[in-house]
Amino acid sequence: MKTLLKWTVKEYHHLINTGIFVNRHVELLHGEIVEMSPESPIHTQITETSVEHLRSLLKDLAYVREAHPITLSNSEPQPDIAIARPPRNNYYQRHPYPEDIFLLIEIANTTLGYDLGEKKQAYAKAGILEYWVVDVENRQIYVFRHPQADNYESEVIFRQGKINPLAFPDISVSVSSFFAEN
Repeated sequence: MKTLLKWTVKEYHHLINTGIFVNRHVELLHGEIVEMSPESPIHTQITETSVEHLRSLLKDLAYVREAHPITLSNSEPQPDIAIARPPRNNYYQRHPYPEDIFLLIEIANTTLGYDLGEKKQAYAKAGILEYWVVDVENRQIYVFRHPQADNYESEVIFRQGKINPLAFPDISVSVSSFFAEN
């Protein structure tokens, strides 16, 4: 029987500091170091335009991070978009923890199964209150809310209309804004 070597966040940080991952795009998920898929042009475009739009909507209410790590108990994934508590200088010495995070968003062009599987499980287990997966191919957004163990109690798929984030009920995010070709 094979057993994978599991890494702690502290050990993972040590490996990063040694330079072992230079020119490698990796993340820690469930104690395993996972090589990330390269980004396609459409993935980059949707991420960048979505971040700009969310920053304009949220202004000083939140710190919108683009493709940077967050720290969970046994994971350090790099969600495409993390909406965290301000001020941004809270994160000079550490990445956001679950209690700092209002909402995580993954843009799924070639990674839909991973984002709806392992990533969703990790985020729910960490207590991330709200998680969205932007399904590029089907032009829809999965909205997961209310984590319970390693899953979410609520799942709604939006193909049109507006989504009001739990943390910002007065802010409406148009589904079409994620797919606009600006």
